[in-house]
Amino acid sequence: MSAHPEAPENDLDFIGIGLGPFNLGLACLTEPIDELDGVFLESKPDFEWHAGMFLDGAHLQTPFMSDLVTLADPTSPYSFLNYLKERGRLYSFYIRENFYPLRVEYDDYCRWAANKVSSVRFSTTVTEVTYEDERYVVKAGAGETFRARHLVLGTGTSPYYPEAVRGLGGDFFHNSRYVQNKAELQKKESITLVGSGQSAAEIYYDLLSEIDVHGYRLNWVTRSPRFFPLEYTKLTLEMTSPEYIDYYRELPEATRYRLTDQQKSLFKGIDGDLINEIFDLLYQKNLGGPVPTRLLTNSSLNGARYENGTYTLSFRQEEQEKDYEIESQGLVLATGYRYTEPEFLEPVRDRLVRDAHGNFDVARNYSIDTTGRGVFLQNAGVHTHSITSPDLGMGAYRNSYIIRELLGSEYYPVEKTIAFQEFAV
Repeated sequence: MSAHPEAPENDLDFIGIGLGPFNLGLACLTEPIDELDGVFLESKPDFEWHAGMFLDGAHLQTPFMSDLVTLADPTSPYSFLNYLKERGRLYSFYIRENFYPLRVEYDDYCRWAANKVSSVRFSTTVTEVTYEDERYVVKAGAGETFRARHLVLGTGTSPYYPEAVRGLGGDFFHNSRYVQNKAELQKKESITLVGSGQSAAEIYYDLLSEIDVHGYRLNWVTRSPRFFPLEYTKLTLEMTSPEYIDYYRELPEATRYRLTDQQKSLFKGIDGDLINEIFDLLYQKNLGGPVPTRLLTNSSLNGARYENGTYTLSFRQEEQEKDYEIESQGLVLATGYRYTEPEFLEPVRDRLVRDAHGNFDVARNYSIDTTGRGVFLQNAGVHTHSITSPDLGMGAYRNSYIIRELLGSEYYPVEKTIAFQEFAV
């Protein structure tokens, strides 16, 4: 299924732009399909997935079966278990008796898969997409041009910076660069961590573990009313199902957007065990006297100043409706990620469908273009497909669906019903 990179102009069935886990899964699943000729273009020189959060012991929040291919094709040579076998670690993983791969291990697995498939082109930056003669024309650096009837967008999400810190000086950083900046951060007298969710909790635990070694003061401030655990009970997990997508898609747009805010703890919460480990660590460290750390909830970051190496952060306690400030030398933002529409799509903007909020109106088959089968979107569809959009376990399902649209026939079985419960009346 290679794209014949020696050709100056490639006339293909599809072009994948961006190579995160979802488009990489599509590359693996289309590799054995002779009827599909495609290429995946990635600007980075190699696969990279949240390298700044490779903390010791950090693991996925989904089991190993949510790999690139297994839930679409358990016999695929690109499975996580086959990766373990080739790496000589299958029996070790079996004895470990833990379904959840380490984050650094999952990244290595993806790199392993990316180096095996023939359709991936690294160091290839897309500069423009146009539409001519019923083909999408994709221009990349070095004057390369690719043509295809279909596009699959997998550029992913970017670190989100709150309005209060935009243009702010100093050396603050997003959690996506934590590992690279940790050593310098720990030299400061005080550190403030802003945000909630798994990444914030992992960083807080990591910094709290070494607080007495370095002697800094540590604050963790979140806008959330409490430190929400990830909802991971089995009947809730059935919301990552074809039936729930069907149900959610039929809801009024206003209802879907309201649910998007209400359902954040279903995919942005903290691992329950980690919450307990944080409490136990606080308890342990307080045996020797009060630990210089604060945990503050219900607090929105509304302003920030930076002077003489110190941040003055302005918060509002939403329930009390009171304003307060924290001074801190170090600042880490665990404020999540947002989808930003790539600029290279501007020439085909009129071919893309949007909802009343201006976001892509992602159809049930994951298309976002006026024809309903020309341009497909990976992730970035929480407002149309709920928590299934960012869920690694639903990646293989979505790719099976997209492959069916590309081929016009079903290559991998696409599940229609898996849930015991009924979502609609």
